[in-house]
Amino acid sequence: MSETIIGAVPDEWRLTTLGDLCRSGGGGIQTGPFGSQLHASDYVPVGIPSVMPQNIGDNVILEDGIARIDNDDAQRLSRYLLREGDIVYSRRGDVERRALVRSHQDGWLCGTGCLRVRLAGSAEPKFISYYLGHPEVRSWIVRHAVGATMPNLNTAILSGVPVVVPPANTQRAVGEVLGALEDKIAVNSRILATATELAVAHGQRLLSEAGGAEVSLGDYAEITKGVSYRSADLGAGENFLVTLKCVGRDGSFQQVGLKPYSGEHKGSQALESGDIVVAQTDLTQRAEVIGRPVRVVPLNPAGRLVASLDLVIVRPGPALSREVLIALLDSQDFRDHALSYCNGTTVLHMGARALPDYRFKMPGGATVAAATEFMSPLLLKGDSAARENRTLVQMRDTLLPGLLSGAIRVRDAEKILEAAT
Repeated sequence: MSETIIGAVPDEWRLTTLGDLCRSGGGGIQTGPFGSQLHASDYVPVGIPSVMPQNIGDNVILEDGIARIDNDDAQRLSRYLLREGDIVYSRRGDVERRALVRSHQDGWLCGTGCLRVRLAGSAEPKFISYYLGHPEVRSWIVRHAVGATMPNLNTAILSGVPVVVPPANTQRAVGEVLGALEDKIAVNSRILATATELAVAHGQRLLSEAGGAEVSLGDYAEITKGVSYRSADLGAGENFLVTLKCVGRDGSFQQVGLKPYSGEHKGSQALESGDIVVAQTDLTQRAEVIGRPVRVVPLNPAGRLVASLDLVIVRPGPALSREVLIALLDSQDFRDHALSYCNGTTVLHMGARALPDYRFKMPGGATVAAATEFMSPLLLKGDSAARENRTLVQMRDTLLPGLLSGAIRVRDAEKILEAAT
């Protein structure tokens, strides 16, 4: 057995770097176009999608709201176009994230602020994309990223990532097993997104039709700041801190952002299922989650969930409901309002008055009841999909290190997957 970054692996597995692996197939690692090559005015409503840092999810490209360019610009920037099997990274910020380019995304643009990894047949792209998601590999990338305020990646850093390459049949088998989990996660994600969109759209329609007097949210909701904590309070304890990473860019509650917590907190800072939290900080380059409301959907942590200082808890007063609050806050109107209260050069901070000062037309009791009755079952259906997804993600993250190192055999992983799904 040979010792590697991901542990002991069979001696016959090849040890190399990501840069050498790409070059061996005639590929390489390349940055996307700089801002001087593609301006904000070049983007068009209909055209070829341009993958930006905000479009990079957990090994997937997030297509909702993606920027687009016309065919002339695509031809001009043809050296930056993506192919199926490429892997895309963000150059700044959350440098752990990467996305595998699928078949329908062939020909899209590797946009400004991104890096493209092209294997060109030197290894199975799906296997390498999962390998790059191994916790030890992610940690290696974060440790080697440069920048005092914000981590930055470049071609040299990515080229130096240590890579373990098993035989081709093993690569394909591992990719198929983990891909099956990813497919099920994708189905649940669509269920969650569709259920939430239907619920919110219907609730917003009812609220817009009802009218009513304009009021301030601070008069009809309890607004509580999350707890200010010390690093010494993290890593142990019977409670869990809900951090900014729990706020998904798709509006979902991400279990990955929970951290064991042993510090003090007020009772009002503890969260229950269905509570609404709003992100109040974000990076200026992305501004993806600030002001975004998320419903808390715990899996089954043994301890209490506590909101961190990056979040604000919003609870309805007697005249509203959690469902109506989501319909109000999950809107472009509130998003624009929240951004107008933000300041900061590197990190955006939402002002303390943003939520209390938000004004809306107060619906009558019958409208609140109707919106709540329609929205509640849909949101609960989405919650169920989210819980199942977190179980599948935990299974994937448990199987991934063992499969990638050969410690878990593919046939054993397939049995575990069959039993669970």
